[in-house]
Formats: sequence, structure tokens, C-alpha cells
Amino acid sequence: MSGARERLTDTLYGLGWATVKKLPEPVSVALGRTIADTVWKRRGASVLRLESNLARVVPDAGPERLAELSKAGMRSYMRYWMESFRLPAWSPERVKNGVQIQDTDRLTDAIASGRGVILALPHLANWDLAGAWVTTKLEIPFTTVAERLKPETLYDRFVAYREGLGMEVLPHEGGSAFGTLARRLRAGGLVCLVADRDLSASGTEVKFFGDTARMPSGPALLAQQTGALLLPVTLWYDESPVMGGRIHPPVDVPESGTKAEKTSVMTQALADAFATGIAGHPQDWHMLQRLWLDDLEPRQESS
Repeated sequence: MSGARERLTDTLYGLGWATVKKLPEPVSVALGRTIADTVWKRRGASVLRLESNLARVVPDAGPERLAELSKAGMRSYMRYWMESFRLPAWSPERVKNGVQIQDTDRLTDAIASGRGVILALPHLANWDLAGAWVTTKLEIPFTTVAERLKPETLYDRFVAYREGLGMEVLPHEGGSAFGTLARRLRAGGLVCLVADRDLSASGTEVKFFGDTARMPSGPALLAQQTGALLLPVTLWYDESPVMGGRIHPPVDVPESGTKAEKTSVMTQALADAFATGIAGHPQDWHMLQRLWLDDLEPRQESS
């Protein structure tokens, strides 16, 4: 991304946080839907990639159904952004009432026992809102990591935004983040990680909707090294203003095998849990990037 484009991107995000949060909620909802429909009609690269990804999730969908799903997907994606721009202005009551998570006892019981917990979730619905709900409703602080965005000022905006919601945010780059996360977990703390797309190119291969993808190894490795409980989480939207979610049963560390073998089994279990949530609410999966290895790596042409 060029310097001028980076500055423009940062300015646009800054305007979003500065202006959208001042709008009445019905206005921001309508604005988000209008923007989503406009972007969808242009059929740009992100929309086509989303549609391609959804074709793997719903393999029996024809072109008309895929178009419906991608349109709903862009609306869901813009709902995420409109909520995120407004979140700093939401009252604690609005945050508490804006989310309903099933099986939260799996989290609260573990934290109460002094055991560390890792919540791993895919890019479903609004993970920032879920984090704000955890710090506000459950009153549990947590640590997470953020991808280094360009320009640096944009990354700083995201860090400040998430810290304002009660999160401790570590940069994704470097091994120091892993060590800090491990220390938080050994102290009985909570770590939340979005874990359906590998950013390091050194993740663990999994079968995901019938094809091979690569997902981060971090959640499984942290659970092995610290004894923390690893819990998959899935989220979804419906027609109401309330976001739904579920904390799935824990992913246990296998009793035998090498570290790599254990990591493979555990990461596959995470992928399977993610797949159930994504299959149930495909339009809420905000995956506008390449994910499967077949899409990342050009195939060899047969001679």
C-alpha cells in the first residue's frame, strides 16, 4: 500500500470512529446496509473472494444462492463496522444487553477455579463486541493480539480502540507476544484469539469444509504449555440488534503424541468447531481473504 493510500485509509477509519458513533443507531444501521449493498453491486475483489469462500461452505449453492449469501455477508460485515465505530459510545447496559452467549459457565467456572482460559474464535459476527461483553458483563479482563496494520497510525487507532473496551492488546509480530500470553494464562487469566486464518505462514494444516487450510498453532501450543482450558467460540447475528454466541466444549490436550501431533489434533478440533458455527451462519463469516491452500498456492499445470 502506498504512503498516500495508507494515509487515506487511516483518515477514513478516523472519520468513521469520529462521526458514526454520533449517529442515532437506526441511522447507522441504515447507512451500513446502504454501503454494503453499494459495495456488493460493484463486484470487487473482496466480494468475489467472499463469494468464492462461501461456495466452499455451502457447496450445493447455485449462483443465485451464492449471490444472496454474499450480499447478506457484506451487510453482516458492515454491521460489524458500524457497531465497532459506535462501540466506544455505547453504555455498559447497551453492551450487556447487546450480546447473549450460551454456556458461559464453561468460561466463568474455569476462571473462578484459577485456571487460565483461551477463547479461540473465527471471524464471525463481531468479536470486538463479544470482547466488550466479556469485560463489561462478566467483568473479566483479557489479553489479545492485533495484526500490525499499515500505516502505523491505523494500528495505533485499533489498539487504542480495543484498549478502551477493556482489552490488553499485544502486537502480533515477534515471539514476545507468545511469552506474555503464556504468563497471563499461568496466572489464571483469560486470552482471546481470532484463530481461523494463519498470519505467519507457519500454522497447522487442517481439513476445513473438505479442503486443506492453515490455521494458527498458537491456541493449541498455549494450552499445552500452560495447562489452560481451550474453548472454541462461535458468534452470529439474526434480525434483532442482539448478537448471539456459544462457548463450545473444551478442546482437550491429547494424552499421547509429539507436540506437533498434539497441536495438529487440537487445531483440527478447533477448525471443526468453527465449521459448525460458520455452516449455521455462513453470511456472518467475514472472510474476505484467501484461506484455503489451493487458493494461496498456484497449482502446477499438467504437461
